[in-house]
Amino acid sequence: MTIKMNFKTFAAAGALLVGTMAFGAAQAAESLTVVSWGGAYTKSQVEAYHKPFTKKTGIEIKSENYNGGLAEIKAQVEAKNVTWDIVDLELSDVVRGCDEGLLEKIDLSKLPAGSDGKAAKDDFLPGTLHDCAVATIVWTTIYAYDSSKFKGAKPTTIADFFDIKKFPGKRGLRKNPKVTLEFALMADGVAPGDVYKTLATKAGQDRALKVLDTIKGSTVWWEAGAQPPQLLADGEVVMTTAYNGRIFNAAAAEGKPFEIVWDGQVWDLDLWGIPKGAKNKKAAMDFLVFSTTTEQLAAQASWISYGPARKSSIPKIGSYATKPDMKMGPHMPTAPANFKKALQNSPSFWADYQDELNQKFNAWLTK
Repeated sequence: MTIKMNFKTFAAAGALLVGTMAFGAAQAAESLTVVSWGGAYTKSQVEAYHKPFTKKTGIEIKSENYNGGLAEIKAQVEAKNVTWDIVDLELSDVVRGCDEGLLEKIDLSKLPAGSDGKAAKDDFLPGTLHDCAVATIVWTTIYAYDSSKFKGAKPTTIADFFDIKKFPGKRGLRKNPKVTLEFALMADGVAPGDVYKTLATKAGQDRALKVLDTIKGSTVWWEAGAQPPQLLADGEVVMTTAYNGRIFNAAAAEGKPFEIVWDGQVWDLDLWGIPKGAKNKKAAMDFLVFSTTTEQLAAQASWISYGPARKSSIPKIGSYATKPDMKMGPHMPTAPANFKKALQNSPSFWADYQDELNQKFNAWLTK
């Protein structure tokens, strides 16, 4: 695939609601299996969500990792043996999963008001509340480079990623058509607003693959979010697409000489969804409610550079958890300086075209 805060300022009503629900959950479940993407991202959830929830309710959190998609959820639901309780999902998978009956419906009326008293439906950013899921973060796929590998000119545009002559060296790309094809088209001059209209045509798909042809022989493919910073650190690539929070963590926490190029970023949402037939559905819903309060979303943003889905959380974005002198605001994908040429991932497009483009992309890979 692929925002420290004041934890004590819960609005009284919100705290009472969360506490009451969590108490009921504690009587119904001893543990919850929470599935996410691993690495620095899961750590941010552990610190901001898991530990405080366990402290409040006594419910143990069992954390599992996956690489996205609906295949494992679908297999569990169809086998009537659902072992996952709540899953961190990309928006396009929420749309498909809800349509296919793989996710439980969410009672959005249970979401507490923001810390400023604003109703949840007005406090969450537009497009972040869905019938089967509730968003936690705005994240983005960018590309990053190892600044120690470039002594002269540095990459600054999405086109530079595909320019092997000007910036020689291996590239890292996610082994998935999603975002990879969008990057290729924007590098070839397609405006962000025209990307999905272009990609919906055979000519547009072929155009994107033709751009990818120019670096295919210099590409190292990755699948898990932890791989891109490792590829850079090991010197296997000089540039790679990546989830912005992973690169931020490598640079800020580990001191790696990595730089993010925001030009052409493809931004998205991650949302909590509950698989249909989850054995601990009530406790899962309680965890969802707790983790999407103003304070917990702002708390997560102190551990990783993903923007919170609630408006009331944004003013509470403070410093990096381990470096109080580092303000997190400028590192958010939605910071004005970073958002000049950004494309929102289209869940409706990928819900319609995922299977077709998976086949076409995989066939291209084997050529």
